[in-house]
This record gives sequence, C-alpha cells and structure tokens, in this order.
Amino acid sequence: MLASPKSVAAAGSLGRPRIKRLVSSCGIEAWFVQDSTVPLITMEYAFTGGATQDPAQKPGVGHMVSGLLKEGSGDFDFKTFHQRLDRRAIELGFHVTPDHFRGALRTLHDNADEAFELLRTALTSPRFDSADVERTRASVLARLRHASTDPSSLAHRKFLEVAFGDHPYARPAEGSLESVPKIEVADLKGYVRRVIAKDTLKIAVVGDVDPAVVCKLLDKTFGSLPSNAEAMPVAEVIAAKPPQPVFIRCDVPQTVVTFGGPAVRRSEPDFMAAYIVNHILGDAGLTSRLFREVREKRGLAYFVREHLVWLDHSAMFLGSSGTCANRAGETVEEIEKQVRHIADKGPTQQELDDAKSYLKGSQQVALNKSSKLARTLLQNQLDKLPIDYFEKQHAVVDAVTLEDAKRAAQRLWGEGLLTVIVGRSSKDAAQRTTMPSGTTPPPGADQLDAGPTTPRN
Repeated sequence: MLASPKSVAAAGSLGRPRIKRLVSSCGIEAWFVQDSTVPLITMEYAFTGGATQDPAQKPGVGHMVSGLLKEGSGDFDFKTFHQRLDRRAIELGFHVTPDHFRGALRTLHDNADEAFELLRTALTSPRFDSADVERTRASVLARLRHASTDPSSLAHRKFLEVAFGDHPYARPAEGSLESVPKIEVADLKGYVRRVIAKDTLKIAVVGDVDPAVVCKLLDKTFGSLPSNAEAMPVAEVIAAKPPQPVFIRCDVPQTVVTFGGPAVRRSEPDFMAAYIVNHILGDAGLTSRLFREVREKRGLAYFVREHLVWLDHSAMFLGSSGTCANRAGETVEEIEKQVRHIADKGPTQQELDDAKSYLKGSQQVALNKSSKLARTLLQNQLDKLPIDYFEKQHAVVDAVTLEDAKRAAQRLWGEGLLTVIVGRSSKDAAQRTTMPSGTTPPPGADQLDAGPTTPRN
C-alpha cells in the first residue's frame, strides 16, 4: 500500500518526513514517522553481522537462516505459521547482506499485535525442523547450480575471490555447492545466537500507529532478545589491485564484462562528490556517459551500467556490461577509455548541475511510499547519519563543487580497473585489453546489493 505524497509532505517541512526517535521502556530505539493516510504499519530493521558471521568453511549459513525463520517457530510448524500470516495478510521477510541480517514487516493496523507476535517467535524460537531445513537447502542448491553456468554470477564471484582474498567479503553470501550440503542445524542455531541481539539492532517504523503503541510493540518483539551479540570481528579491507584482466571460459551466447575498483567510504568527506560523479559516469541510466558512448554511439554492448557499493569495512564501484564474444575486447577498451577520460578531465559543469538536480528530485521520490521511507530511514541509521539528515541532504548535494567532482573522479578511476570477462573466447579480449598497473576490483554482486544503489546521500 502507498502512503500518498500529500500525507508525506504534511509530515514535515518542504515535503520531508517528521522523524521521531523513540526509546521503549526496555531501551529499544527506533526512528518513527507517523502517517495515518492508510491503516498500515511498515517496519524495517537490521542486526549487524550478516554473511561475514558465517563460519569460514561454511558460507551460506546466514542466508539459510534468512530463509528458515518464517518456516515455523515456537508452537507453530511451517503450515500453521504460514496460515497465520496469510489469514491476516501479514508480510514478513528476512535477508542477509555482507554486513547485516535484515528483516521487514508490513501489516494492517488492526493486525499489528498478531504480526509482531509472529515476528517475535521467529526471532526468539525458530524451529529449524528437519523437513524445512532440507526443503530450504534444496532450493538454495538449485539456485546455486543455475548460478554455476550463469556468466554474471561467475563474474561476480570471481570479483569476490580476486578482490578480497581470505577476507570474509570474499565468501559468497548464499554459499556454494560445496558448503551448503555441510550446513547443520547447529550452525543455524549458532548464527542466530551470535548475530540476533539488541546491542546492534537498528529499527525504522512508518505508519498509522501512536508512538506509545510502537514502543509497546518494540518491547514485545525485541525485548527478550540477548543483550549483546557474539559477533566475530571483521577487519577493514581495501580491494586488491591485480594488473591484468581475468577470463573465465563459459559457453554462453552473451559475453559478460564485469569491472570495478575501490571507492570512497560512506563516512568520508568526499563521498557525496564521488556519488555524484559516479552517477554521471555509469549510474544515470540512459543518460550516463558509459551508456551513451558504449551502447548508444558505438553499439558495442546490450547494456552497460555501474554503481557505488559501500560496506561497513570497505567500498568499491562495480560495473557490468553484456556484449557478443567477438566484441568483448573492443567493449572493454571503450569502457577503459571513458574511465580514463573522466579520471583525467572530470565532468563538465553542465553534467554536474544535471546530476545534482536529478539526485535531489530522486530523494523526494524515495519518500512517496511507506516501504521506501522505512528502508531509507534504516539505511541512514546503518550509515551513521543524523536523524535530521533529510533536512540537510539537499545542501550536502549543492555543496559539491566542480573541483570536488574532479578530485573524486581521479580518486575513483585514476588507477584503472579490474576486469573479469566471462564468455566463449578470450582471444579478442586478450588482444585488445590492456590493464594499467595498479588496477583494482570490487566485490561481487550477490550483495552487492549490498550496497544501496538508490540515492541516500
């Protein structure tokens, strides 16, 4: 259900939501926006940990937990649990990223008590019944078998391996064909015990509910969780810089080119300049430089795109393109040419102005739906932004100068790219591709959702 633009505009000045910081009697904190347009409550939340907390030899544990938490809990087996969700049209979901175990709940106001109670049991007493575990395992393995012949998946996995070596970011969040069969119920329970705790919990709530009721629901849902997580420490890491392209032979009609390098951390002063100049190069859809020069003018690729990814312990830009095998080398050559050009010259003033205008407008669009607003509020907390950031974000964008953008472009792309090519033949690519020494990769893309790709400035 949608929260209308009118209701969101009424919630705060200049169409920005009026955000309250709530603290329950049990000390559970949440960012909250009250919206009575529709009788709906949306909650997004996250625990720090994510796929980095998988055992080193068993990647995929957190991913399996995310698939199993609503497969039965407490006194409710799989069938009963889903019947209760369906009867009240309650939406409950979980997913894992490299750094966080995230969840979402959406329910009608009248069904809030039952919805939050079902979430409580899912988090505090998951059943992990044998039949449910094996059904989930089979589903994960089926997707992994498909990914083993998918060029985009192969390219992204190779990025993880090359970029991060033995760091936890190198491990695939969904696991592997070798690791998933080894995951036991004890691993699943151990993950829950280590990760799902109150001290790392961040929450955002949007909807038709009073603040006092929200606090009661938070206490009921999260109050009995362990006070402290037992997460393993995760080291800071900068992606490696191999000087040569990587080729993976795969008999598929379309060759996939994946490219990237280290980027700017979300906490760094140059982040906004990097975000804007990256939008100009590859994240602006049909108007980006890469699309215009690679796809539109030269017809080299079926698609080409690129975006920033920021993690808790690293950051990178990540791009991909699809082309035919005999033009893969030419495609990589043109991508590298465009990257070198913007690194050397930076964007134009007109490009900078256009990007700023777009990003400020897209920030407002992110507020027109309760689910989008809740996700944005949660992401702002994970990014350690202040609660009044909505009031400041236009000024942050406007403050970026042309010199700032040029400096960010040089920092992002001045050392070249790591390129992974997956397709039928490497001959053309090997002949045409030259990799400057000191190139760099980003990690691959099962997150890398990880990282947000919508403007959260």
